[in-house]
Amino acid sequence: MTTIDCTTNSAEKLFEALRQKLSPRGDVVSEAGRQRTIALFGEPLTPQQVVERICGEVRQGGLPVVLDYTKKLDRKELTRETLRVSPAEFDAAFASADPEFLKTLSRIRDNVVEFQTKLLNQTISLTKRDGDARIELRQRYLPLKRVGICIPGGAAAYPSTLLMTAVPAQVAGVKEIAVVAPPTEFGSYNRDLLATCKLLGITEVYRIGGAQAVAALAFGVEGLPRVDKIVGPGNLFVALAKKFVYGEVDIDSIAGPSEVVVLADATARADFIASDLISQAEHSPGSGVLITWHAPLIAAVQDELTKQLARLPRGDLARTSLEDYGALILAKDADDACRLSDLLATEHLHISTADPEAILAKVQNAGAIFLGHHTPVAVGDYVAGPSHVLPTGGTARFANGLCANDFLKRSSVISYNATALANAADDIRRMASVEGLTAHSASVDLRLKK
Repeated sequence: MTTIDCTTNSAEKLFEALRQKLSPRGDVVSEAGRQRTIALFGEPLTPQQVVERICGEVRQGGLPVVLDYTKKLDRKELTRETLRVSPAEFDAAFASADPEFLKTLSRIRDNVVEFQTKLLNQTISLTKRDGDARIELRQRYLPLKRVGICIPGGAAAYPSTLLMTAVPAQVAGVKEIAVVAPPTEFGSYNRDLLATCKLLGITEVYRIGGAQAVAALAFGVEGLPRVDKIVGPGNLFVALAKKFVYGEVDIDSIAGPSEVVVLADATARADFIASDLISQAEHSPGSGVLITWHAPLIAAVQDELTKQLARLPRGDLARTSLEDYGALILAKDADDACRLSDLLATEHLHISTADPEAILAKVQNAGAIFLGHHTPVAVGDYVAGPSHVLPTGGTARFANGLCANDFLKRSSVISYNATALANAADDIRRMASVEGLTAHSASVDLRLKK
């Protein structure tokens, strides 16, 4: 891991380099990826070009193209009938699931429902009267009709992601939820994932992944109607495909690798901090950054990282991530640490200090914030209630984590009676005149003629 002493050096260049590494730019490819692209497409396309090719072909060719790419990329030969998970498969997965796992799912679902219901936007109204004049204004919220959810399934199974995306949508009132997951043992063939779908009442699951899955959701193909919004994480190709189809449908974000910044003082335990950094790095790729103003903590965390990485099953993967995307930074003081944290605008921010609320008041940019020594990021990933689908790659400067409100469509509703229109007529005419839009004022004058 990179170690930087910000009492004598500047970390801004490091942070910019980290942001570039973690952002889904789409123009960086490994040699192995380059060779596979040549084998598939006959030329060394960038990931962005691959995505554009796949999405364009799915839009034109529909389901046969989706099935063809599933065969080429996932090495799975499917038909229209086997593409969608059957009711019998949901039932079998649920029946064979560990009863304690099902109880855990139910408790997490209840936590998510409780939190998401509390923050749900409600229709508001405002009525203004002035004599006979009456104006009614409303902000109306209605759920989206149909939503698509991307669930990863390459290196691990993620029933937690299904909970953190589908349940907020259900709280918002979305009736149709279509899930796509790659045709792998960790994806749409995974028993725990299918059992989670059954518990949540989700009946639409399709065995497709990658850019072709995003394109199928966005444009619609035979047997899979198009959706209004696509949410959920994925690899670089999924992220770039979501970016490509935005405007055709809405999306939650263009997610990159998982990230955590830990702000820590002298009261923080080195073993706790090391475990936080590793927990995000084990996503591989993932970023872990410690920012502290207590110098002895740097060496102590380095020692703990060495010990913990050596005994964890995914330790080698996490070690590589930390070497590529990690840093241990000594700040001048708490204020400087908060400033540096805001520059990174991280997905997860863990404040491990004696007075975390005081530090919280000094930071702005983070997707989710975890307070105190006993609140690891894992509680937000799995059980707390806020969604773990969060902005990455520095986008927490302006972007927000997914919540139930993201599945609502809002419309303003305006009602004026004749007297209210007459009272507002001069202002409308004046603005129309300034902007040269005479038909606007004419639409008012016509209604006010005796």
